[in-house]
Amino acid sequence: MTKSGQIAEALLKAMEEGRLAPGAKVASIREAARQFGVAKNTIIDAYDQLVAIGRLQARHGAGFFVSQTRPQATVEERENLSEAIDSVSLLREQLVGSFAVRAGDGRAPAAWMGGLDLSRALKRRGTGQEEAHFEYGMPQGFEPLRDAIARVLAGRSILAAPEQVLLTFGANHAFDLIIRHFVDAGDSVLVETPGYYPLFGKLRLARAKLVGVSRTSEGVDLEEFERKVRQYRPRLFFLQPNAHNPTGTSMSLSNMHQLLKIAEQHGVVLVEDDVFADLLPQGSAHLAALDGLENVIYVGTFSKTLSTGLRSGYIAGSRALIRSLTDIKMLTVVNSSTFIESVIHELIVKGRYRRHLVQLRERVAKASASARRALRDVGIEDISGPGGGYYLWARLPAGINTLELAKRATEEGIFIAPGAIFSLRPDGIDGTAMRINVAYANDFRFLEFLKRALG
Repeated sequence: MTKSGQIAEALLKAMEEGRLAPGAKVASIREAARQFGVAKNTIIDAYDQLVAIGRLQARHGAGFFVSQTRPQATVEERENLSEAIDSVSLLREQLVGSFAVRAGDGRAPAAWMGGLDLSRALKRRGTGQEEAHFEYGMPQGFEPLRDAIARVLAGRSILAAPEQVLLTFGANHAFDLIIRHFVDAGDSVLVETPGYYPLFGKLRLARAKLVGVSRTSEGVDLEEFERKVRQYRPRLFFLQPNAHNPTGTSMSLSNMHQLLKIAEQHGVVLVEDDVFADLLPQGSAHLAALDGLENVIYVGTFSKTLSTGLRSGYIAGSRALIRSLTDIKMLTVVNSSTFIESVIHELIVKGRYRRHLVQLRERVAKASASARRALRDVGIEDISGPGGGYYLWARLPAGINTLELAKRATEEGIFIAPGAIFSLRPDGIDGTAMRINVAYANDFRFLEFLKRALG
């Protein structure tokens, strides 16, 4: 175990035994470094681990304090959670949050969003515009936010007028609208494998036929893509070019160009899932920019970088498509939340969201580097990602099935996301992999479990 892990474990034990009570202030970084005889960076790493698992809270200018509320104990009733081998059970665990150790989580810790002080932003909404929040609002979404998104997209070389942007309740709602528009029961739809497992569930709910296309280190397996396009004649291909979930990789520019060429030749519409776009380096390539939104539908969200509780995302596409999707949105949910959308707009125009992203990128980069080192220390060498997002894709040595590993982990209150859940080939190479959230990878309990499992 690393020195920072040992310190985090000692502090956690003190909390469990009542020697550090809820609300108590822990030693400053300088004082703790003196007490433990280590460098300040080691204390920072230890405190970061405890912040990530919700046991410490950082208060700007005041220091670190023991959290007032303790995480829920691991649920004993495990009929679904103990295995987490289907998309519903895995998604339920991420929403309910019953495990203490959350290496398989899809979200960033709430502490990573603390600098935004969303509660203060929400309280400020009573500024004379509150009557608007009791109306349905524009079916397409809050117009000032659509204007702001259009400007953001222009910075990515994606030219979309505000009327080409439709606001949604996050990316998953966007996928639902697109599926309702394009997909009939029995239709073949291309998806990446491994890929985004909630999308698999949505397509199965629509009774579509899922056809997997392999994801490689360069991006899409182009030969397989063209072969399956010819064989199945799909209308849609859902893919995540950048900061891919679950592998953390990003497509090369060459791969994007060739993919667009094949898709256009065969009339396949590409749905670009770009939920981590706000965290990507400036100048990153996007399919929608290369295509001009002619054969690409672009999906973005604020849920990954702002708050999973404030569900808000968007679709950018042709004017005709956006009009059709707006009609479906009105028929299914009437409208998205003008209140939430106005809060996000305020954060953007006042520069607070931009400043938050600077801090969040730094957190992700630091956590990613630290996670790679920690995983290598316990014997995992085959690690891909991250390409700007939250995930690493770790392949374990041959003979270790991560589904079985996930079952064993639940007995110790550890939540693992096995590779099979993200794959249409669960018995193949993906069965020995798992998705790891960089924010939780340094949890000493997770690392100790892996060390024993691989030993």
